[in-house]
Amino acid sequence: MQQETTKTRYNDTELNEFRTLIKEKISVAREELQELAGTLSSSNSNGDDAAIAGKTLEDGSATFEKEQTNQLAARQKKFIEQLEAALMRIENKTYGICRSTGKLIPAERLRAVPHTTQSMEAKLKQA
Repeated sequence: MQQETTKTRYNDTELNEFRTLIKEKISVAREELQELAGTLSSSNSNGDDAAIAGKTLEDGSATFEKEQTNQLAARQKKFIEQLEAALMRIENKTYGICRSTGKLIPAERLRAVPHTTQSMEAKLKQA
């Protein structure tokens, strides 16, 4: 009976729940990435006009805003890649296993941070 309490991996039903959650997050993240890309492409057309008019404080502000949007887009791409890697771990049935300790990551943590590869215990030791 004690063998049941020391679970080493999530069952297929639980993995399907995580798969659904991750696919929803990927969908939302891709929409946000497209919005960011749209913002960048629309700011490019405005930037050309500003270059002709000369350098002003607004140009600096627009450049800063564009850099911020580029950083957000890069972070969003990385997030999507991490979520897709989590889907691969689900397919391999290694999802939810801490890469540092080898223990099962609690489901609550996976629901909050579905792309994580470490338990809180391992994450805190890392810091």
